[in-house]
Amino acid sequence: MLLSRLDRWFHVTARGSTIPREIIAGLTVFGAMAYIVAVNPAILSAAGLDRHDMVMTTIAGAVAGTLLMALWARLPIALAPAMSSNVLFAQVVVQQAHVSPRTAFTVVLFSGLCFTALSLSQIRQRIIRGFPPSIVLGIQIALGAFIARIGLTTGGIAVPSSEGLTFGALSNPSVLLSMAGVVLSAILVVLRVPAGLLIAILAITIAGLFIQTPSGPITHLPAQLLDWPHYPTNLFLPFDFHEYFSHLGLLVPITLYFLLSDFFDATATMMSVAHRAGLDGTVEKPALDHRAFGSDGAASIIGASLGTCTVSAYVESLAGVEAGGRTGLSALVVAVLFALSSVFWPLITAIPAIATAPVLILVGLNMLGSLSRVAETPSEAIPPLTMLLIAGVTGNFMLSLSCGLLIYTALAIATRQFQRLTPIVLGLDAAFVFYMLLQAHMGA
Repeated sequence: MLLSRLDRWFHVTARGSTIPREIIAGLTVFGAMAYIVAVNPAILSAAGLDRHDMVMTTIAGAVAGTLLMALWARLPIALAPAMSSNVLFAQVVVQQAHVSPRTAFTVVLFSGLCFTALSLSQIRQRIIRGFPPSIVLGIQIALGAFIARIGLTTGGIAVPSSEGLTFGALSNPSVLLSMAGVVLSAILVVLRVPAGLLIAILAITIAGLFIQTPSGPITHLPAQLLDWPHYPTNLFLPFDFHEYFSHLGLLVPITLYFLLSDFFDATATMMSVAHRAGLDGTVEKPALDHRAFGSDGAASIIGASLGTCTVSAYVESLAGVEAGGRTGLSALVVAVLFALSSVFWPLITAIPAIATAPVLILVGLNMLGSLSRVAETPSEAIPPLTMLLIAGVTGNFMLSLSCGLLIYTALAIATRQFQRLTPIVLGLDAAFVFYMLLQAHMGA
């Protein structure tokens, strides 16, 4: 009875999936993004916030946002505090602008309110429909390069140097294990082994227990496996409106930067997840409707209200799609696992970064398969390839999207194809120019 209700509610069979496949997809996504339970608190603690409190608010934000997406929008998209947002919160707003964390949470709140207003209106859907086909393709391949780059760097296969990224030291056991993980993941994917990506994560984590580095084994078991959860009630609705309105000239540009960055980053992620899952829908009934965008927008408000940075759609959701996830049931599994992590978080944080890195690399490579659809004409090929190059080399997806669209516009003007310059395209150009000016002003 329960299984049949789950099937009907989430349209599991209708979308060509099965309940076991959705569960495996949810486990895979959680395995790929569980790092946020450790990383987000570490970054936000630089703003003077208690690290253990941030663990609980991170989990609370991820559970609330992902549940919204799972139960309302019913899409295989997981949400959690955004990595770009937490760095901006701690380093730019608190440390550089010298405002209190409570005021920084107020910045996130106002950004989220604007975000939600745009999401619940028809504006966000019109923007998606207004993206030129070559830019839509560019988003897919640029995100593929972006997520593969994340995997390469977190796995130690690519390391920063004065000349950019270089190959990691082959004498480093971590690099060798990460490379072995890529091979293992590729084999499991090619052989279509059920739960192959999840198996790869577990295999690398276990192998890390027995491989030594100068600082000890790659996989460090925590001193305690469990920790009784407690939510820091002092961080519920942690806003300081007085200080915010006292520093409007300083904080409004930062609020707009939050808004533009999160809006387009999340929109591009959701577009790619829906496309990879075959959930593009129709013009009359798109898969990304007001429920999807409303869930994403409301999550940003909920995140600020719970005491964490902007909660947004995670690109690691693509790992679940590659594992077969097609419905909100996989997102529900992710939400349940995040809820359980409030007790088991010390054990979960033992999963080393290199265990999830090969999965991200494989997901990115699969998305780069869309390169076969790049047009031969230079005016159609140059914008998406530029986006691919910038995202892969710099790791800045937002700038890759900005540059791709601005080049698209410049080529349309140069070739006198003015019909391509729709109001949506020109409006997006203005928004991205403004975004780039804000980034230059803040030195982000």
